[in-house]
Amino acid sequence: MPVEDGEARAGIRRWVPAGAMLAVSLISYIDRNTLALLAPTILRETGLSGEQYGFIISAFSIAYMLANPVWGKILDRAGLRRGMTVAVSCWTLASVAHAFAGGLWSFAAARAALGFGEGATFSGGLRTVVQTLPENQRGRGLAVAFSGGSLGAVVTPLIVTPIFLWWGWRGAFWFTGLVGLAWLALWAVVSKRPEIRHVRPSAESRTTGPRPSDRRLWAFICAYALGALPLGFVLYSASLYLAHPLGRSQSFIGKVLWIPPVGWEIGYFVWGWLTDRGLRKGGSRRAGLRRMLAACTLLSLAFAAAPLVPGTFPVLLLMFLAMFAASGFIVLSVAYANSVYTSDHAGFIAGVGAGSWSAAVAVAMPLFGRLFDVHAYAAAFWVAAAIPVCGFLGWLVLSRESGTRQVAG
Repeated sequence: MPVEDGEARAGIRRWVPAGAMLAVSLISYIDRNTLALLAPTILRETGLSGEQYGFIISAFSIAYMLANPVWGKILDRAGLRRGMTVAVSCWTLASVAHAFAGGLWSFAAARAALGFGEGATFSGGLRTVVQTLPENQRGRGLAVAFSGGSLGAVVTPLIVTPIFLWWGWRGAFWFTGLVGLAWLALWAVVSKRPEIRHVRPSAESRTTGPRPSDRRLWAFICAYALGALPLGFVLYSASLYLAHPLGRSQSFIGKVLWIPPVGWEIGYFVWGWLTDRGLRKGGSRRAGLRRMLAACTLLSLAFAAAPLVPGTFPVLLLMFLAMFAASGFIVLSVAYANSVYTSDHAGFIAGVGAGSWSAAVAVAMPLFGRLFDVHAYAAAFWVAAAIPVCGFLGWLVLSRESGTRQVAG
């Protein structure tokens, strides 16, 4: 029995680094969502327009897109311990800098710095899982490490709203800085583990990786970036819609805005289970993915009805469904990529997916902000609902010749 107890404790300790990555991805989404949550108040007090707010979001998205591959290389070469310490320190300072911002350029600069630092979030999660867990536990490890993002979107309104009510929106950004410092203290202890402290060079790939001319890569990008775009729309625009046409107060928004991201969190597990179940039943992998992506597309189309339904909670339900469908596009597009490329390229694929989604959000948010400025809310929702259709159609066309998996050489 003592031997078994020791093995059980060792098994639990093995998961501590993945838990630390869950915490860091949760914190990253608290940091990025605090601005979105408090946008109605911040825009009113600073005189920023919806379009300017869209450009501020774009500054984050562009920096985040560019930072993903950069941090991937840094973490591979400098190691997790130093790399994650520098990255989280950078974005913690950037988050606090929001408390001193008062206009377009100061917010954009703080947001870009935040996006650059947070580019290490999922690269760090992937690197930690590969470096600390055996191969037969890495799938669950990735789920643990990455799930902090959707969980962070759920808890941000519940945590940040009381702080805003007590100390104002600038105080909320001071709080996000304190949370970052707390994680750095935790990481100083966790990162002393030998499997983290020692830098392990990545194994050289034995297969040809995705290239810009590869149709399958662009099929993956279409499904991921365009299919999941409603995530960005809901994350960054939901509070503005609830505040202006629906007339809800900042306090009320903070009490209910946790509802849509629950669809995101649930969606990861539901679509993941459906994907695994479909693979166990056999048959054509592409046909199964096509059916599930078609279901996600139909759910996304329902989002266009949001401006037509009466009341706040039906709108929140449609936002819930939109995020549920968007998480399906993420899970299924990654499953598709894993079916056509070997696991040697999993890290690169994850970076391409996150970066392409961020690029799509950077392009779309100023448009959505402009539509909100002129009160064309219905048009904004219709565009947000139509973009996943384009992603699905693009995937259908580009993936037509990619039904087989690459063979390791």
